[in-house]
This record gives sequence, structure tokens and C-alpha cells, in this order.
Amino acid sequence: MSVLTRDEAQTRAGLLDVHRYSIELDLTTGDEIFESRTVIRFSARADGDTFVEVRPAELRSVTLDGQPLDPETLDGNRLPLKNLTAGEHELRVHAHMRYSRTGEGMHRFTDPTDGETYVYTQLFLDDVQRVFAAFDQPDLKAVFELSVKAPQDWTVLANSVTEHTGDGLWQAAPTPLISTYLVAVAAGPWHSVRTEHRGLPFGLHCRRSLAPYLDADADELLDVTRACFDRYHEKFDEPYPFDSYDQAFVPEFNAGAMENPGLVTFRDEFVYRSAVTDTERQTRAMVVAHEMAHMWFGDLVTLKWWDDIWLNESFAEYMGYQTLTEATRFSDTWTDFGVNRKSWGYDADQRPSTHPVAPEAVDDTASALLNFDGISYAKGASALRQLVAWLGEKDFLAGINTHFTRHRFGNATLADFIDSLADATERDVHAWADAWLRTTGVDTLTPHLAPGENGTCALTVDRTGSRPHRIAAGLYDRDLGDDGRHLVLRERLHLDLPQTGAHPIGKRPALLLLNDGDLSYAKVRFDPESFETVRKDLSGLPEPLTRAVVWNALRDAVRDGELAPAAYLETARAHLPLETDLAIVQGVLAFASTYITDRYLTPEERPAALATLSDLCRDLIRRTEDGDNPGLRLIAVRHRIDVAAHPDTIAAWLADGTVPGGPELDPELRWRVLGRLAVLGATDEAAIAAELDRDPSATGLEGAARCRAALPDPEAKARAWEAMFGSDELSNYLFTATAQGFWQPEQADLVRAYVPRYYTDAVDVADRRGPAIAEAAGRWAFPAHAVDPENLRLGEECLRDAAPIPALRRKLADQLDDLARALRVQESTKF
Repeated sequence: MSVLTRDEAQTRAGLLDVHRYSIELDLTTGDEIFESRTVIRFSARADGDTFVEVRPAELRSVTLDGQPLDPETLDGNRLPLKNLTAGEHELRVHAHMRYSRTGEGMHRFTDPTDGETYVYTQLFLDDVQRVFAAFDQPDLKAVFELSVKAPQDWTVLANSVTEHTGDGLWQAAPTPLISTYLVAVAAGPWHSVRTEHRGLPFGLHCRRSLAPYLDADADELLDVTRACFDRYHEKFDEPYPFDSYDQAFVPEFNAGAMENPGLVTFRDEFVYRSAVTDTERQTRAMVVAHEMAHMWFGDLVTLKWWDDIWLNESFAEYMGYQTLTEATRFSDTWTDFGVNRKSWGYDADQRPSTHPVAPEAVDDTASALLNFDGISYAKGASALRQLVAWLGEKDFLAGINTHFTRHRFGNATLADFIDSLADATERDVHAWADAWLRTTGVDTLTPHLAPGENGTCALTVDRTGSRPHRIAAGLYDRDLGDDGRHLVLRERLHLDLPQTGAHPIGKRPALLLLNDGDLSYAKVRFDPESFETVRKDLSGLPEPLTRAVVWNALRDAVRDGELAPAAYLETARAHLPLETDLAIVQGVLAFASTYITDRYLTPEERPAALATLSDLCRDLIRRTEDGDNPGLRLIAVRHRIDVAAHPDTIAAWLADGTVPGGPELDPELRWRVLGRLAVLGATDEAAIAAELDRDPSATGLEGAARCRAALPDPEAKARAWEAMFGSDELSNYLFTATAQGFWQPEQADLVRAYVPRYYTDAVDVADRRGPAIAEAAGRWAFPAHAVDPENLRLGEECLRDAAPIPALRRKLADQLDDLARALRVQESTKF
């Protein structure tokens, strides 16, 4: 398949105006193939040649202005359109298209619970070609009119209101001007919850087998949807630009959600079958807010080319968190962003694959796909939060409303956006954009306190990096009236960096914290006295966002080899039992168990670290015996399962169906326990099969695949490897589940021979199955547990000699950089 280059897109956009697509899809033609008929009405500004993209199973016929074209001229995914004359044209394409099992194009899924089948589209970034013929680039917007033939008991959803006209035929109202990648269809025997708000139809949709779980949460989901919708109308001058707002929770979805106008698709794990924490509900609500923001940032005004993807994602990320905070009961979302989301940006920005938030050159679509990462989302949102702090929210909103007015239903660039902002303020927004959006890497801020007269001191801040920062520096004193462990905010100093001189701060505080409030994007360090306070009194800080900034600083220090991993664990052991914020508890435990125990400590050190985490979780479980904090208890139970070094306790929980004092083991916890027992060699195939009989759902199939791959048995490992790399039968989710189970630190000797095989087999499966499986193979199937120079050598050799496809190459480059970092951390802590 040929990828579209920026130059080709610019040439085609200069030649064509695309007016309208009329698309007919027939979903009744079997389990493998569906029928696609497309009529594209467009005009050419001058005589010339161009091409249309389509990726059919079979190209049946093509006519241009009534004259047949030879289907055999299709070259990969490009059908040449030769000798166009200036003026109006009509292209008709009839094709048979193949359903997907990888979450790309038209994905088809049969629910193992009840045998019902569902299909849905995911056409981002260039997968529209898998469904219908298109001039597939974001700046050739058009009106789309879809009709779909489906089985009689199905409902068809689309970007606009759909009507059943009889005999399984559904007609969607014509859309406004939208880009090809935003077209959406979801068809099946959906369970739906429908309402109206502000005169618009709103809907929630899921598989029938999930109906009771959606119904249980429908009020919460609709309340969040309405609150965010109303808040965006207070912020934005442009009204919601489409005729309906449906939210469909679809199976085996690769992303968290997709902002198709009028029909947002979400991964259906957001329809909770098992107990979740309030922080997880907040995350779901944030995704709702994020995708709704895209109706303006991305759908109403769309990027011209993929180098400006941040204009979509950074804005939706920032607006999602901010609007959720303002409009719903989830008023502390920035703590979750700080401790769980921002680290994604920090990590990505320190790898060789880093790129600016707004890169100056994205040469083709394959390169563009790689930029949907922690930089475009988390770093970009952090940069916008800093922009609002520097610019002021009033001028910021004035600028974005100017942007919407100027470019509604059109396309825009970074330059267009900066010009809109500049018209709303006297500040030099262009210079700010150059410093923040055109540069890479993370600045580091380090405080220095110089003693003055009468016990006073003055603050200077060293900045490693080049960006200007507007931050707060928190000065905290010990509360001497208590046990001395609580810290009281004396003052927050507002600083603009770089400084012009030292800043007097009075007597030395017990703790000086840079970037208190987390308004900027930078790593922060502590002066020696402040670090000692953090070590002893971190849990005494009064605000969760402040504690999140401190935990991030400790995390960065571990990754940079400046703080021993064991010291991080000791701090967690001392302070996490006193923590009240669920996002912080979850974030700290996740980093401790995923990175510290599994990568940053040697195999010899790992058992003691697991014991520390087990004791910590036990303390949290004891603390929550009164039932006052079920979310905290659930987090502690989950992590107690994950770090269990011996099977007895968790096996007893599984046998009893409950943790003593609660919670009862729901499906998620049962599969979690069984997965850990599999790793420890304390269960077998018969027990896995019995559990699958108990839970024959899609999630159950994934749990069984994960457990089977985790069994410490050579034959089980061989079967799992063959399923992932020797066959193309696994769906995207089952591939991921199998990969998650395969590599286990406890089984390093058993799977050692598979490490070199990974680098050849992953390249082969990525070549065969495409970007979605390539991403999964690079993310989940990588042998991250093998922190040794030989694994690093093999990976570097693969990147040098094997030419993996871009999606896998990027993942491997990131994984290998993380592996090299883990080796450095291990080396730095040797005595």
C-alpha cells in the first residue's frame, strides 16, 4: 500500500474540489465480505491527473463521467484518474471490501455471550479506503450521504440521524462538510438508551449482552454528557455543529475513543461489568468530555495536514480535563492528569523518537500515525495549560472563538491558530509558540536557597532548557502544634522563568516546591532540606495536586538515576498508607510494580520489593476494613493480587469468591487472581476452562488467553507464541491478551529462547497484519522483563537490519530506549 505524502496531498488539494459522497454499504453479504458502492462528485480546477484511494478485496467496476475505467489499473490502494479536464466530474466505484479483525476499517465482532454480531468503522487515519473509495486527506472535506443495508433486527448508526426505510435499509441524513477520516457507521442489534437535550437527539449504545451494565450507568453518562455540552456552549460562540450526538460503546476498539462527529465510538470496557473506582469513572467522564471537545477542535475546524494533529488532540485533552473540573462532580481531574497522564508525555519526550508538539514536517501518513503519543496529548495539553496561565483564560477563549469563526467547516494550520490568538492579546504569542510548540525535550527546574540576614534566604531557580515558564513556588512550614508531620502552606510565589535575580522568601521553609499547582511542564528537583522533608512528611502536604507534583518529581529522579528505586519504595511504604487520593495511590503503585520491581531492580532484589508492596497493600486493605473507602480497597486488592509471590492467600480468595471483609470477587478480580496463579504455577488448564465456562464473555475469552499464555509450561508457551506470530487468527484484543500473559519476570529462564525469536517474528507479523497488530506487538509482546545487554543488542540489530514497518519501528525504538534506561538505573544503584 502506498502512503500519502504531504506533497501529493498538496498537489491534489490544489487540483480538486470534492463536493459530495453518496455511499451504499451492504452488510448482508456474508461474514467475510461486504459490498461498497461509492459515487463521488467533484470538480477539477484545471486539466490534470490524480488518483483516488481504495483497498478492496475485489474492485468490481469503476466509471468516470459514465465511462468505464479498467479495475486492473488499481496499483495497491491507488486508482489512477488520468486526463481529467477542468470542470465537474462524477466517479462511481463498486467494490467488495473485507471485514477487519484488527480494529481497522470495518471491524466485525461476534459476541461469544449470545452469538450476536456487530460491525463498526474506525477510519482514522487512512483506513477509510478499507470501506469505500475516497480522496483520503483531511483538507478535502465534503458532504457525506450514507445508506446501509443491514440484517432486519439491526440498528444502523451514523454521523447524522438515521431512518429505517424498510427491508433493512437505513438512510443517514447528509452531513455538513467533514473529512474522510471522520465518517462513521456502527451497525448491529444495539441496546440503546435515548433522550433529547437542547432539541437534539442524544443516545447511548452498546452490545445487548452489556445492556444491564449500561443501564446502571446511563444516568451518570448522560449527566456528564449534558453538563459538558452546556459548558462548551458557554465557552464557545459556535454552537454544536451536527444534528445529533450518539455515543456507541463498541467491542475490540483500538483507541480509547474516536471523535466521529455525531457518533463518538468508545471502547466498550467503559461499560463496566465489574467494580471500578471513582477515579476510573472520572477517567471515563474525561474521555466523554475530550471527545465532545473534538466536535469543535477537529470536526468543525480540522487540521489541513497531519503535522497539526496537536490542534485536535492537545486541545481536546486540555478542554476535557478543564471542562470536567468546571462542569461536573469530578472537580479534581488535574491531580489524575498530573500523576497518571503527564508521565506519558514526560517519558515520550525523553526518548530518541521525541518530536515537537507541532512538528514542522510530517512527510507522509505513516509518519503521522506515529505522532499520536504522549507528546501530542499530554505534553500538548500541559503546554496549553501553561499558555492559559501566561495569557489568561479570557484572551485564550477569545482567540479560539476567533479561530472557530474564521475556519468553521474548513481546515486550519498552526499559523492560523496563532494568528487568531495574537488578535486577542498584546502578548507575543508567536514567540511563545516557537518556544513551546517547536521544541523537544523536558526542561528541569532546580531551586537554590542562599542564606541571608536574620535567618532569611533568597530563591534562585536554575533552568535546564530554553522555555519560559510561569510557575508557582510553594513554601511549606511544619505545623509545630501537631506532631510536626503536617505541612502548612505559607505562601505560593508566582515566578516567571528565567529569573532576573534572586527572590527573597523570608525564613527557610521546610519544603520549597517548584511548579506547585502543576501549571507548567517541567521536571522539578528539590534542595537537600526539602528532599529530607519530602522523605519524612510527604503525606502531610495538604493538597492532592501538590502531592502529585512531588510524586512525579520522585518518579523522574528514579528514572534519571538520581534516586535509588529502593528509596522510592521506602517512601511509598511510609506515605501511601496515609494517602486519600485514589489517583495518586493507583499511579504510585502502578509505577512501583511495573517499572521498579520488574525493570529497575535486579532479579535478586525483586522478591524483597514485591514483599514491600505486598505489605503496603495489606496495610491499605486493613485501613479500609470499615467499608468507608471501597475504591481505595479495590485498588489495594488488585495490586495485592498482582504482587503476590505465593499463591495461598489469593487462591483462598478465589475459592471463597471473596476477599475477607469484601469485596466479592467479580469477573475482573476472578480473572486477575487466576492470571497471577497461572504465573506462579498454581493453576492449570482445567481451572482456566472452568472459569471460562463461568464467564463465556468476550472479556472472559481475553482472560483465558492471558492465563493460558502465562502458564509456566513449555507447551503452553509454544501454543501462545504460535497463536500470536504463526497464525493470523487472533483479533487485536486476543493478540494483546496473549502477549500480556506470555512474558513474566518469574519465568525468565523458561522463555529465554523466545527473546531472539521475538525480533524476527514481530517484524513478520507486523508486515502481514498491518499497523494495529504492529503496535500491539511492539507494546505488549516486547520482552520488557529481559533487562540485559543482550536483549538491547538484539533490538538494536533489528532496527538496523530488519527494516520493520514504521508502527513497529517506533514502538521498538521506544522500548529499547526504556530498556537502556533500566540498565542505567540498575547500574547507578550498584554499590
